[in-house]
Amino acid sequence: MRTRDINLLIVVVLVAALAIWINGVPRHDPKNANDRSELWLGRDVHTRLGLDLRGGTQILLQASAPNITSDQLEQARHTIEQRVNGLGVAEAVVQTSGNNRIIVELPDVTDASQALTTIRSTGKLEFVNPGTNQVSNGQTVRTSGSPTPRVPAPATAGITNTATLSQTAPLSKTLTTGPILPVVADGSLLDLSSVQTGVDTTGSPYVAFKFNGTAATSLQQFSSQNIGKPMAIVLDNKVQSVAVIRDTLPGSGQITTNSVADRDGIYNVLKYGSLPVSFDVQSSRSVSPTLGSASINSSQIAGIVGLLAVAIFMLVYYRLPGLLADVALLIYTLISFALYRVIPITLTLAGIAGFILSIGLAVDANVLIFSRIKDELRHGLPLATAVERGFDHAWPSIRDANASTLITSLILYYFGSSFGVSIIKGFALTLALGILLSLFTAVVITRTFLRSVVATGRFRDPWLFAIERSQPATPTTQPLSEV
Repeated sequence: MRTRDINLLIVVVLVAALAIWINGVPRHDPKNANDRSELWLGRDVHTRLGLDLRGGTQILLQASAPNITSDQLEQARHTIEQRVNGLGVAEAVVQTSGNNRIIVELPDVTDASQALTTIRSTGKLEFVNPGTNQVSNGQTVRTSGSPTPRVPAPATAGITNTATLSQTAPLSKTLTTGPILPVVADGSLLDLSSVQTGVDTTGSPYVAFKFNGTAATSLQQFSSQNIGKPMAIVLDNKVQSVAVIRDTLPGSGQITTNSVADRDGIYNVLKYGSLPVSFDVQSSRSVSPTLGSASINSSQIAGIVGLLAVAIFMLVYYRLPGLLADVALLIYTLISFALYRVIPITLTLAGIAGFILSIGLAVDANVLIFSRIKDELRHGLPLATAVERGFDHAWPSIRDANASTLITSLILYYFGSSFGVSIIKGFALTLALGILLSLFTAVVITRTFLRSVVATGRFRDPWLFAIERSQPATPTTQPLSEV
């Protein structure tokens, strides 16, 4: 057995073990706040289900401005969609309603308070001079750039599933009292490419930034003249931090936060830009699954039946190569679900359908390879040569067939992204991932297994390769030779 094959076999075993490790992470107990399960190397790897299977949160936003154009509404929809994706909420549905509303559906989200803050904020960053005024983190303030901010109104009665939206009271009001703090640097001149996240030497998460033009000059001049004095960092009229200036800031710096969640919220708002207008939250309610556990159970049964049917067919029709293909198919399934959890990919019913379809595609390449190997053996070629030629001659057909399907998946994903049809995106994404993984399992895993079997020299009976003993080869070479 060649060193290359041994190395590949080790890689296959390690990849399979890693997939089992990820898929075997204990299930999280939602009733226990201190439960640290479903974390793999510090990363959340729980299985994410779409709104149709798991439920989630639905938010209705209405523009604060009385007159908003269709272009502004579409721009706001696109920006909110980017922010939602930045929050790690995959398969979210963000769509317009009427001429001034946006509906946001967040699958598998039960507490949308953090998402609400990020979604509806206008993303206005200001560095202000508090002067002699005492300000603290989280405080809403008036600035010279935003003298009339909107703040949450007192809590109202809960919104029921049957409440009409026209009867829902606005959840914000305008602040018109309090000192107006002068702006040192306006976030409109922020360099978006400079916005990066990190952790400083003390372990505190931060967002790095850099200003351009007059904002950079103003920040540098103010900081140089006010060393030892406070400066407040304000986002959407809400104080994020108040720090003492220790040195001159050359137009750049860091916003240090108390938690990763706060850091990520600031990062997403700054990175994905400002909304053209501000939005009020008209309603925020939990949504029950539209399909529910029955559909999940049916999909699981369909997946198991599909796997078994394909495995039995391969075993009966191709025998020893089919058995190796079944093992590769099992590894394929483990890797697929591990990737769904790590990337992460939110599974909708359409996404599960894409995975089940990819099961058939996962053995399609093996069918072409094994059929070619049988032909080579019937022509009297040695086993090792037949295996290599089977892979070499089947590869062009495998490549072209999978490339065409992959192109179709990309087209489906593109149109799903362009028109907000997330159900198509889920199907296309799982199908495309399945195609790429099927190439890996067929070309790398199955080939490595076959080479390992050939190297042992113990499996030379033609029957094991689906060639009947009574069927003579041309020329006759039974039993099969090793070389």
